[in-house]
Amino acid sequence: MPSIQLQVENGIARVTLNRPETFNSFNREMALLLQKTLDDCNSNNEVRAIVITGNGKAFCAGQDLNEVTSPELNPGFRKILEEHYNPIVERIRSIEKPIIAAVNGVAAGAGANIALACDIVVAIETASFIQAFSKIGLIPDSAGTFFLPRLIGLQKSSALMMLGDKVSANEAEQLGMLYKVFPAETFEEEVSKLSEKLAKMPTKALGLTKRLLNQSMVNNLEQQLAMESDLQIEAAESEDYSEGVNAFIEKRKPEFKGK
Repeated sequence: MPSIQLQVENGIARVTLNRPETFNSFNREMALLLQKTLDDCNSNNEVRAIVITGNGKAFCAGQDLNEVTSPELNPGFRKILEEHYNPIVERIRSIEKPIIAAVNGVAAGAGANIALACDIVVAIETASFIQAFSKIGLIPDSAGTFFLPRLIGLQKSSALMMLGDKVSANEAEQLGMLYKVFPAETFEEEVSKLSEKLAKMPTKALGLTKRLLNQSMVNNLEQQLAMESDLQIEAAESEDYSEGVNAFIEKRKPEFKGK
């Protein structure tokens, strides 16, 4: 079985990390295949929303330590970061389609930070998040030091990264790390409903919103206002805007095409 599974249906690409025997930890093959899969989702005009989840009990346990401790297989940390994790995070942020992290179990190390880089994070009630790096003498990577402080603040981020505490899904929601927690019995149904809703929304506008949110990390107010003006004009030229306005006037539900 491939280490990444892709299913595309009704405008939704479901990307499944598929190394359940290692709690979906990353080796080089899986990291490179995930990049290719995200590229395929980006170029496929039929895909209007992406779900990243894990097979089995875990979402992703981070790096496969068997790989980095093997003299034959170890690619080295520079290659792991520059060729594996950094490109994955860059793709998640640059693809102008909504990306959901459906955290179905433990998300540790790079697995946790890749989830936090997604646009919307939801979790099963039994999931947990662990900044596990300090436990083996490493520092957080995969943009964890970028996104986590922006989500929950510097103080909480420092404590979680230095102490390596396990954070339950409910605590993560209270901290602001994720959008919603769902019970185990309805988790898959809720993920489906959320992804179906996003896939039927104006994809162009959602993508431009994502671009604005990315730039808000570095822009000052004047720059952000100027960018909002430019992108609002671009959004107003889309077919979805015309459909949305016409549907409002005609008192009907809009049928967006993502154009």
